[in-house]
Amino acid sequence: MTTPTTIVELRSTLLQVPWRGAAPAAGILSAPFRDLYVLEIETQGGIVGMSYLMPLRGGLHTLDTCMKELIAPHLIGRDATEIEAIWQLLYKSNFWLGRMGVTVFAQSAVDMALWDILGKRAGLPLFRLWGAARGEVPAYGSGCFRGLGRDGMIRRAKEFTAQGLKAIKMQVAHIRPWREDVANVRAMREAMGDGIEIMIDVNMGWDADTAIQAGHRIDEFDPYWLEEPVVAEDFAGYRRIAAALKTRIVGGESHFTRNDLRPFFETPCVPILQPDPMRGGYTELRKIAAAAEPWGIRIAPHLFHETMVHLLASIPNANYLEYMDWNDDLWIEPVLPSKNGTMTPPERPGHGLAFRPEILKDCRIGGQHMKG
Repeated sequence: MTTPTTIVELRSTLLQVPWRGAAPAAGILSAPFRDLYVLEIETQGGIVGMSYLMPLRGGLHTLDTCMKELIAPHLIGRDATEIEAIWQLLYKSNFWLGRMGVTVFAQSAVDMALWDILGKRAGLPLFRLWGAARGEVPAYGSGCFRGLGRDGMIRRAKEFTAQGLKAIKMQVAHIRPWREDVANVRAMREAMGDGIEIMIDVNMGWDADTAIQAGHRIDEFDPYWLEEPVVAEDFAGYRRIAAALKTRIVGGESHFTRNDLRPFFETPCVPILQPDPMRGGYTELRKIAAAAEPWGIRIAPHLFHETMVHLLASIPNANYLEYMDWNDDLWIEPVLPSKNGTMTPPERPGHGLAFRPEILKDCRIGGQHMKG
């Protein structure tokens, strides 16, 4: 039996959008454009929910094939308001091939689009639909990439603090030796003074021994955190590093769903988790937040501040939003930091985001309509 919220069609749009200026000098991103996978889900009553993925390392056509073959057949004809049931169905149906990776990415796009539908149907922004916990969320400026060099990272940090942000994130590892990274952190602290928090991102670029050796020296510059010091699977390394250093150790952006994060709950050593919305969607991140709260663990999601602002405004254990300004040009109404270093979720129904039409038109490289 069809209802106004019965899903009748999925539409994908594959985008390759040039960077505004040079590609990020992160040492782990080299493409001359931004890959974006845009999903729209339409209901019988005409409500359209939208979501997007930015996989960072290619794979748009792989995602689109997965969506058509493994995801869409389970969705057409389902009630879009049955978000939990759909999440469980997609996860279990694709467990044999998935559990992590591309199937969870595709499932996450569906989940976020369905929540957009529910918010629009209710006439509420998502943070109010979920029960607003706060009206604004602190943010840090992310993009002080190691490839900019010491002076370039400091200049970038000053651009963020000039906007009112009270925290910035710089990178270490991958490109240069760790002793040079330590010198960069020292220079950043001298440039920022004591009033700005400095986050440090390793991007899984060290082993545990190197992280401890470098971390002992970095400790003296009072960073806010040391992020992803080792590969995601090295839970023992996380525990060793956390026990050895004064600086808090954080991570989680490369882990899939709360199941992959379980060791961080069983042996708490990471006081802030950074789940990625592409690895479970809104539904899963809200469960991670709920599981984390009794352990005193806070949530600082990976990237996508324009969608994650709703999540953090609706949970009690919010930490920081990661403000990466590289996608501000995509939106009709971007979510931007205020002069007091915080971000406010838009009051528009759903997540409140809409791509600029010229982006969808001029940067499209593919896509498809998926119907029953």
